[in-house]
Parts: sequence; C-alpha cells; structure tokens
Amino acid sequence: MSKKQIVVIGGGTGTSTVLSGLKKYNDLDLTAVFVVSDSGGSTGRLRDEFGFLPVGDARQCIAALADGEYQEDVKKVLLYRFGKGEGLKGHNLGNLILTALEDIEESGGKAIETAANIFNTKGKVFPITEANIDLVITYADGTVKIGEHNLDDESFGGRKIINIKVSSHAEIYDKAKQAIMNADLVVLGPGDLYGSLLPNTLIKGFKEAISQRKGKFVYIVNLMTHFSQTHEMTAQDHLDEVIDYSGVTPDAVVVNEGKINDKVKKLYADKKDYPVVNDLKKESKFKIVNQNLVEEKFFKQNPNDKLRRSLLRHDRDKLAKLLYQLVK
Repeated sequence: MSKKQIVVIGGGTGTSTVLSGLKKYNDLDLTAVFVVSDSGGSTGRLRDEFGFLPVGDARQCIAALADGEYQEDVKKVLLYRFGKGEGLKGHNLGNLILTALEDIEESGGKAIETAANIFNTKGKVFPITEANIDLVITYADGTVKIGEHNLDDESFGGRKIINIKVSSHAEIYDKAKQAIMNADLVVLGPGDLYGSLLPNTLIKGFKEAISQRKGKFVYIVNLMTHFSQTHEMTAQDHLDEVIDYSGVTPDAVVVNEGKINDKVKKLYADKKDYPVVNDLKKESKFKIVNQNLVEEKFFKQNPNDKLRRSLLRHDRDKLAKLLYQLVK
C-alpha cells in the first residue's frame, strides 16, 4: 500500500510543530517546503555575509523531521544557540552547519537535501526557490519597507499591511513544485502570515502548482494576532489573504476553539497580541474544522535569541491527528 504524501508549506515554529507531529505516522511520506525571504537574526547575519539562501527555516524543518536513535541529540545540535563568543553570540549552530553546506554544494537546494540526508530526516526538505530574494512590504499609509525583519518592528505595530511582493524574479524549486502537485494533502500554516506563509505564494510557479494539485489544500489559522503584522485581523481576514495571494480557496480551514490560559493571554496582551477571532461562516463552501488545538505547555524564550518567538503553540499531536484524518 503506497504512503499518503503530505506537503507542509511555511517556516518557523508553526511548520516544525506540524512536521514533528506528523512524522510519527509511518504510512505518510512527508515533504517540508520552506520560505527563503528571512532576513533577521542569525539567519540574516549569515545571509548578509555569505549571500546564500537563508537557512533558519530549513534548520527548523530538519530538526523537526530528524529521526532514528539519535534524533534528540540531532535536535540539540541544530537548535543550539551560542550565548557568548566574539562573532558567534546569537548564532545558531544549525545555521552555521547549513551555511557551510551551501558553500560546499553547487546550489542551495542541493545543500538542504544533503543536510536532510546527513541528519536522517523522516521526509524531504526543499526551499520554495533558490533565488536570493527579499520581501517588499507596503503599508496602508504608503510606507514601503524592504526585508522580512521589518515585520517584527514594533514601531510599525497596528499599521495595516496592504501588499507584499518579492524584490526580484524567482522561480519555484522544481522538486518543491512537483511535491505540491503530487501531494494527497498540502498544508499551509500555522505561522507568520506575511513572513512565513504568503511569501511562498509570490514565487513564480507556486499558483500553478497549488491550482493543479491532486489532493486537498488545508490552511491552519494562527492562534494569536501579531501587533506588527496582523493586528485585529480575524480568521476570515487571514483566510481572505491566503485566497487572494494563492489564487485558490482551501478545501478545509482549521481553527482553534480551545480556551487559552488567562496568564498566557495577559502576556500576549502586553504586546497587543490577542486570540484570533473565529468569524468563519458555517455555510462556507470549504470545510471548517474547529477543535481544541492549544498546547498546554508554555514555551520559554531562549535568552540568547534576540528575535521574538511564539510562546503559545498548537498541540503537535492533536494537530497531526486532525491532518491524518483529513488525508486518509
């Protein structure tokens, strides 16, 4: 019996949560397709210095899919962040390893595939493109910013983003395109809407691939809004952007209905971030899946990591079970 093929598109902690949950199912063939417009933190520093593909999202995908007897050790290596050292402080060891592989191999895509082999991933990992691109962000007041890192600039908090585009022409990585078209289930999210998800749709060939897919397309709505990106955006607002940028309506939309701890909500509210309001209509043409998907564990920020990370996340096992049921 052939395995069901699932492609997870995005980047960051959201994608790694989905992948780490799904990899326990032995009858699935997993592929991660990651965004390449990251320009902040350790990834941004390495990208500026070497001019290679940003590797932070690839590292998280590889760490999530690492398999075998030493998978926990592999994760520790890939996710380790230096707390001191001239030139090393703030850098991620996994980012340095992947950057070295990009220097060794003839292409960024080949470097990531080599890393996946070295770290024995239970699935494939592909960039959405090998092109060197930046994100161009336009706000409602006419301000234009270049670079994905600007999405976390709190001075732009509350400003509505009206458009994003990439800085130069970029063709979809062929293996990523084929994986999307042949998948039994394509999963977008969770993750930063404008930073991790929608940039994938801007790559030439993506819309063709997603529109010609043979399987279902599922969008997972984020748990919380983001003050400098999606302030006051509802679930429908998020979905409208996905439909507009991807050119297709998902077959199913997954929304959390679980209660978020009051203490956690207070911590987020201090940053002007709030639970995403579910205003999706029951009579919608797509399937709406409402479940309690909140991870009870509260994630702590790495003190050596200067970028803001998601402290509240989806429960990987609940999310994986839901997706597994959708693909079977």
